[in-house]
Amino acid sequence: MSWILGLGSWVLIIMYELMVEDTFDAAHQLRGYKGKCESLHGHTFRVQVFLKGDKLDKIGMLEDFKKIKDDLNNIVKDFDHKNLNDLSDFKNQNPTSENIAKVIFQKMKTKLKISKVTVGESGTSYASYYE
Repeated sequence: MSWILGLGSWVLIIMYELMVEDTFDAAHQLRGYKGKCESLHGHTFRVQVFLKGDKLDKIGMLEDFKKIKDDLNNIVKDFDHKNLNDLSDFKNQNPTSENIAKVIFQKMKTKLKISKVTVGESGTSYASYYE
């Protein structure tokens, strides 16, 4: 829950947040990087999509998890078992976790009111994108 100060009093804002996660296996190489990641290598990328809102529908849901999962899966299946550098989304930008998160966010925002996309290429390294 959040508190916002408004005209001399506090207003309680109740928010809900959903998160759906999927993974895909892919290779990439970071053009111009001076180090091991300049060579072709692979990861199991973990993608988390977040939605926020303050209103639930008539049955008590912010959004149907199945719809979020289906929309996310339809995007990441195009990345799965590919060399990301060969995809049109990454012809003019490196397929870093930051750029992968941005591409997924921009594709998903046409279908859902998402708040953030987080992409991890290991269990300890994540990048997020939001607008």
